[in-house]
Amino acid sequence: MSSPGNETPDGSTGVSETHITDRGKGSDPFNAADDLLQHNLVAGRGDKIAVIDRDGSHNYAELNRLVNRFANLVKKHGIGMGERVLLCLHDTVDFHTCYLGAIKAGAVPVPVNTLLTVDDYNYMLADSRAVMLVFSEELRVVFEPQLESHAALQKVLVSGNEVIPGCECLATAMSAMGDSFDTAPTRTGDAAFWLYTSGTTGRPKGVIHTQTDMRATADHFAAEILGVRENDLIFSAPKLFFAYGLGNALTFPLAAGATVVLLDDRPTPEAVAEILNRYCPTLFFSVPTLYSMMLNTDSLPDPEKLRIRACVSAGEALPEAVLMQWQEALGLEILDAIGSTEMLHMYMSNRAGDIRPGTSGKPLAGYELRLLDDNGLPVAVGEIGELQVSGPSSALGYWNQADKTAETFLGRWTRTGDKYTVDADGYYVYCGRSDDLIKVGGIYVSPMQVENVLLGHTAVDEVAVVGAADNDQLIKPKAFVVLAEAAKPSSELEAKLIDLVRDQLSAYKRPRWVEFVAELPKTATGKIQRYKLR
Repeated sequence: MSSPGNETPDGSTGVSETHITDRGKGSDPFNAADDLLQHNLVAGRGDKIAVIDRDGSHNYAELNRLVNRFANLVKKHGIGMGERVLLCLHDTVDFHTCYLGAIKAGAVPVPVNTLLTVDDYNYMLADSRAVMLVFSEELRVVFEPQLESHAALQKVLVSGNEVIPGCECLATAMSAMGDSFDTAPTRTGDAAFWLYTSGTTGRPKGVIHTQTDMRATADHFAAEILGVRENDLIFSAPKLFFAYGLGNALTFPLAAGATVVLLDDRPTPEAVAEILNRYCPTLFFSVPTLYSMMLNTDSLPDPEKLRIRACVSAGEALPEAVLMQWQEALGLEILDAIGSTEMLHMYMSNRAGDIRPGTSGKPLAGYELRLLDDNGLPVAVGEIGELQVSGPSSALGYWNQADKTAETFLGRWTRTGDKYTVDADGYYVYCGRSDDLIKVGGIYVSPMQVENVLLGHTAVDEVAVVGAADNDQLIKPKAFVVLAEAAKPSSELEAKLIDLVRDQLSAYKRPRWVEFVAELPKTATGKIQRYKLR
């Protein structure tokens, strides 16, 4: 097998055999799609609802038939083992169908963000060398102009009823396929799917995950932390194209034989509240920004209707103030957790009954964490260090990015790029991305710590703290603040916010300036882009 960045003749990942062995993936027969589907049929869940989407309910037997039909479609078009199928689909049963069908056929699905630009998709199609593309008809405007631009692209399918030149209707194409399929002879260490990073530090990178990675996340987070079970109804505001949403809305319900409800539109506070009121899910996954928006726009579900037994937050650190406000408003705890695209899902989390506000909790069983200083040495308790993680869901590496792979994947350890401290009780406190930390007078300042204090003021809706140069070109903290609806910007409020931080933290951590802004720059997945503010 060739070194990272070079595709082998059989279309395999291009990650070396040595690298695979180092990360402990093995070579036993295993197919991720079969693993998630077949046990439900054996257990007699064929008639049980698996997916609820805009078109209605789909049981496990129907989902299995759809997956087999798409696998047959992949085989019909001669798409070989390891070849990529790019998916740009809204959250409907078609996502589950194409994603699992591609894996069952031995191809590699590559789900991508539905909120990107023509340039982004052009890059991903070229970078992945996708031979098949499936997109939702609502995304016609960003895909139609470039369908003739990619020589590797052999087949284009559209989810929906719209007729688009050069494309075939997904439903029509699948209707001609058989309901059974002999699963491709994939192995545990084979590439199963890719996910592109959000690209906050440059072009997105294709992260290569293996056949067993989804099972690892289901075992160590869904089962051990959340206790996901057959009678659960799951709703995830984060979308399926997002590593976090993929686990929540596909891996976890199928692994447990549960049911998932999908929202194909944007997860606005109003839309999410409607889902919570109408379907009464037992597990709710969201991100800090959405929890905050729901609280600040009064778009909360009716407490009398709720059946939620666990709320989960990830994507970025959950501010303590948001946790407390949510608990006060609805009587529900939020389990703050941390994961990454490179680790597929969570590797650290708070637990029900063991929540330490303002922390990411403790590592999951099966995962190891370490904090290292700039010289690669372990830091003392309470000191800031770069977080590295080792665990069974770690990716093989980045597609066609040998240098980046070597920087991030160190033997069995994966560099997260996050800065943390750990206290004497073993709880980890997020301090920001490595390039977000501010060095003031030779001492590191965590922007998250300052932001959490500012979020405690009733006038503050959102905030981001970055480093800015003063008149002497020395770096000091600067806060960009989005005000709550009733608040008005003023010099008096600026002074109060600065004093608030001075009173609760060391004086050098206080922002020297406060700039009131209408909104903060964010990625398509809702993460604040502090580098743009810098």
